[in-house]
Amino acid sequence: FDKKGDNKIDAVQVGDCLRALNLNPTQADVLKINGGIQAEGEKRMTIEEFMPIYQQIALKPRDADEFNDFMEGFKVFDKEGNGIMAGAELRHVLTALGEKLTDEEVDQILAGHENAQGEVHYEDFIRQIITGAPIPIVQ
Repeated sequence: FDKKGDNKIDAVQVGDCLRALNLNPTQADVLKINGGIQAEGEKRMTIEEFMPIYQQIALKPRDADEFNDFMEGFKVFDKEGNGIMAGAELRHVLTALGEKLTDEEVDQILAGHENAQGEVHYEDFIRQIITGAPIPIVQ
């Protein structure tokens, strides 16, 4: 992220840098953290300035409402009301709606979540995504 070789990153890259470090700040978090800077070149920050930001986001407690919102959304696909949805439906949602993922990305995210019948216990899946638990890399 240090494009100038001065051991600093542009403040507009804070969000990208945090995401590269396996955190998931919202755009609102990023704007709040970097003081609303949106134009490249306005401010560059050192590692000493970045580390408190990293710690703030890394230690930010996940909102229980966020989990509940995801659960409600996934229940739409739970035909039998048993906490399980078809993996094919989840794959379709992840590759066709919103910020579309590639088939390879979906394979990595779903690794270990689909049972022999191709079903996903979505509560476990949501917990892994929200907690930022490592996703196994499929090769």
